[in-house]
Amino acid sequence: MGKNELQPGDFINTPQMQALIEEAERLKADPDFKVSDVTDKEGHQYVDLVQEGGGVLGIALLGYTFILEKAGLRFFNLAGTSAGAINTMLLAGCGKVDEEKSTLILEELCNKNLFDFVDGDRPVRNLLRAILNKKGNIIWRVIRVVRTLWRALRDKLGLNPGDAFTQWLSGILKKYGIQRLHQLEERLSDIPELLIRGKGKASYSGAAFTIIAADVTTKTKTGFPEMAPLYWKEPSDINPALFVRASMSIPFFFEPMKVKRIPQAGEENSDLWWQKARYSGIVPSEVSFVDGGMLSNFPINVFHVPDKVPHKPTFGARLSTYRDAPSSTGSIFGYMGAMISTMRQVYDLDFLLRNADYKKLICRIDAGEKFNWLDFDMKDDDKIELFTLGARKGMEFLKSFDWEAYKKLRREMLDKPVEVKRRPGHR
Repeated sequence: MGKNELQPGDFINTPQMQALIEEAERLKADPDFKVSDVTDKEGHQYVDLVQEGGGVLGIALLGYTFILEKAGLRFFNLAGTSAGAINTMLLAGCGKVDEEKSTLILEELCNKNLFDFVDGDRPVRNLLRAILNKKGNIIWRVIRVVRTLWRALRDKLGLNPGDAFTQWLSGILKKYGIQRLHQLEERLSDIPELLIRGKGKASYSGAAFTIIAADVTTKTKTGFPEMAPLYWKEPSDINPALFVRASMSIPFFFEPMKVKRIPQAGEENSDLWWQKARYSGIVPSEVSFVDGGMLSNFPINVFHVPDKVPHKPTFGARLSTYRDAPSSTGSIFGYMGAMISTMRQVYDLDFLLRNADYKKLICRIDAGEKFNWLDFDMKDDDKIELFTLGARKGMEFLKSFDWEAYKKLRREMLDKPVEVKRRPGHR
């Protein structure tokens, strides 16, 4: 596949996007517009950001971060799962903390045909494209390639190797000078002089990032780079693109990412594994990673500080996973989808129930209402619509967010015990 015919201007120069950009610039110039107490000498306001997974719906995340940057926001600590991990890594790697980066990421998106990531055998690619485009008799197409499908699932546990994705992301990071983890960490430590409103200079030593993956071998929710020493002898030399490859390994669609030659293989009751993963069994010589969304699709808790009011908020961008309607389980695909959806949100739900203030910080983009999260053959018009949706929802969120009211709510929560609210009549 060649490059797309799309250009960044196709996303940005629509009447709706131009109106949103103008509105964002007005907000940026408004002295009363405050979303954080952490600023720099250029007037940027800093927030932490957590982005939810959701396949190709991640294009909407890019629209969200684009409009927030236009409003003068900059992202300090970053976290994400799956699609959210992709945008997290690119925001961390494509420039310094105080630089606007979403436009650069948009250029990379325009230069890539997403269906290239479907890098399995040609019969598999043709079948998946037919399913996505709802062309022809799908059952007959499946029958024709059933042996190929079975071999791929039996021997490799996935239909697509995922190598095309890793090469793409590694190539972008290399363009911006990132080939090893230590290079990314050095970039994140290069921060401007930050100020806290009314208190003078901030004391941050650098920014951080967290990528969530699921180690199904040891049944571990893995957060990279913190837990990288469990899997690599020299984690500082690892290409951070591998963290994202682990996080976006959609079960059966992509092969699980495997890491071999685990440093402490064969040891039992390893102090390091217990400290970082609460795992006390025999350390395996090889582990397999699948999509981090199987355990935590929206890791909004990673930067949470429970015992004080933060100087900067942790914004969250969600794509489609909510519990405001029952799932359809009358068909095999509906049943499987409902099970996956349940697994993707149950881990994060408990934190959200116990920290009701996070409702004030989360932008619901609702991209899943119209678009298929696995549509790697998405039409150009749909990509533009997704990007615009993320930008529009981001602007609506900014206009509704009240930083002073949020800090007041946090102060009130510190003065009383945490309580999970239940409906009247429920014990």
